[in-house]
Amino acid sequence: MASISTTAKPALVKAVLPEWLVAAAVILFFTALTRFLWFGDPIIDFDEQLYSFVGWRMTQGELPFVDLWDRKPFGLFALFAIAHGIGGPGPAAYQVMASLFAMAGSALTYILARDLAGRLASCTAAALYLLFMALYGSYGGQSEIFHVPLMVAMALLVRDPQRADAGMRTCGAMLLGGLALQIKYTVLPQCLFFGLYALWGQFRSGASPARLARIAAVYGILGVLPTALVALFYLAQGHLDAFVFANFLSFFDRMPSASGRFDAHRLTLLFPLLLIAAYGVYTAFPIKRARNMDRYLFHIGWMVAAFLTVVLPATVYPYYYGALVPPAILVATPFMDRASPLRLTACALLVAAIITGVSPVKRLAFTREHRETAREITAAIAPYVGRDRDCLYVFDGPVALYRLTDSCVPSRFVYPDHLNNKLEEHALGVDQAAEVARIFSHRPGAVVTASRAVTPQSARSQAVLHAALRAHYTRVSSFPNYNRRLIVWIRNDKLVPTG
Repeated sequence: MASISTTAKPALVKAVLPEWLVAAAVILFFTALTRFLWFGDPIIDFDEQLYSFVGWRMTQGELPFVDLWDRKPFGLFALFAIAHGIGGPGPAAYQVMASLFAMAGSALTYILARDLAGRLASCTAAALYLLFMALYGSYGGQSEIFHVPLMVAMALLVRDPQRADAGMRTCGAMLLGGLALQIKYTVLPQCLFFGLYALWGQFRSGASPARLARIAAVYGILGVLPTALVALFYLAQGHLDAFVFANFLSFFDRMPSASGRFDAHRLTLLFPLLLIAAYGVYTAFPIKRARNMDRYLFHIGWMVAAFLTVVLPATVYPYYYGALVPPAILVATPFMDRASPLRLTACALLVAAIITGVSPVKRLAFTREHRETAREITAAIAPYVGRDRDCLYVFDGPVALYRLTDSCVPSRFVYPDHLNNKLEEHALGVDQAAEVARIFSHRPGAVVTASRAVTPQSARSQAVLHAALRAHYTRVSSFPNYNRRLIVWIRNDKLVPTG
């Protein structure tokens, strides 16, 4: 009777809780844990505020690279434009969309993990995907939350080159890669890896060199098609030069930071992910063979390509590590799938450790502070700026303030980093200090600065700023934001004398 009870219990659990339902519950729970607390926060992080603002202004007819400048691809801004077109100008519009992408990436990681491991390890992989993405800063709308799921989808499509429909699946994968390039160009090494892997499969199936060349050409055309279509659009608008400079030339003009690609402090964040991947390799080879060794080796190759995606820019920030998350987790699955009575405990402890690193309680305190700061600083600025004149100028601070205060924009360089960061001095196509001087010549109604810079500062831009503030502005208030204070300056003639 004991043996019947023991064997029947798992079958009963499986019957009551189908595999897809368990996986969906895990994905939804960890999505809520890592992302829902940020919903409605207008100043989560720096970059996504710009993406959101540009996307929102696209719904009003403005063009990236022309009316508002950045070097991210058009497709990223188009995603935010779609979100704001559907959900309105508030941050929840893109945050919901980003959460859907996060859930898709987690679900695809689960599917790939099931090819290598059991349900427990695969559910752990799905949870770790969401946790590590949040740990590396993609808890809002960073570009990684959008392009990483596309890479996971590419992996799913090309992982089996021996399938009868492998050619069509790979064509679909290359088109996905082209879309991912329009979110962030640094995914190129992964796209190349997937394409070469597919060609290797064709070669093993007996394709001739001439046929391989034709197939490679088709893959290449599909991969560049989205970017080519965007370029043709800008050509038709008469702004091809602006598109080419922002997307391709300015990248090489930006100076690298002193920390470079391998900053020791930032690399410590990568240690847990690489550690579990190393344990996975150790488990897969010396201890036991992975369940599907060919596909396991494929994931190792993908992980190498993802590492190249991370280090392709001259300066690497923690959220870039998101590209490594799915392949590293998949490489770690043999470690999580060990035949051991303590397997459940080990997986639970691993997830708990990463939850500790993510610190949801601490982040809840952060987002509460963000919301309060956004409300208070908006109230302090809004009476002194307008839609057509007396624009707000955010020299250092949240881009979202332009929307929150309903202010006009004083420059197409709305991202503060572009005009205050020394590394951008020769990468904008304009002189930084001259642009700051031009902005002040139009007499902004209010200016926002910060008590502490987060990037190396341009001395020339700083000189123009401080001269203008001394001559024409009064400091009226300051507000906490990310371990520094945002300082509000109002133009002297707009302040009503007291007494």
